[in-house]
Amino acid sequence: MTNETVRDTHAMLSGMTPALMEGEFVFCVTPNEDVALLAAPDTLAWFREREGTSLILSKSRAAELGFNCDMPMRHIVLEVFSSLEGVGLTAAVASTLAAHSIPCNMVAAYHHDHVFVPAAMADLALEILLKLQEASPREASSLVTRPPPG
Repeated sequence: MTNETVRDTHAMLSGMTPALMEGEFVFCVTPNEDVALLAAPDTLAWFREREGTSLILSKSRAAELGFNCDMPMRHIVLEVFSSLEGVGLTAAVASTLAAHSIPCNMVAAYHHDHVFVPAAMADLALEILLKLQEASPREASSLVTRPPPG
């Protein structure tokens, strides 16, 4: 992995190096700015929407603050330094996971893209993303298609 920003789709896929992070996370929302500010020091990410502030918190911190923790997620970092102008990485990752019936929430940050998947499916998601990375550019598109049943 280099610190060079990558824009080419195939280069992003072949260099994505997915890494499963420790811990479980919860997506939360609050219309209360005071609660959002209280959570801020422990928030992995947040986004202000008309309906309230969306937060990504550790499951334990979310529980402490009284948020619903019924959908714990695991965090996979795509270690490639993807360009903000890069096209296709998040689409390929989301499509590949969807083809295997794995829901994901993608978060793009300045240096890396982040994939949040249900905790119970994290190991399978990581395995699939590693196979996507290893595939040649021609083979990568075949992983986006749903595998045959059984």
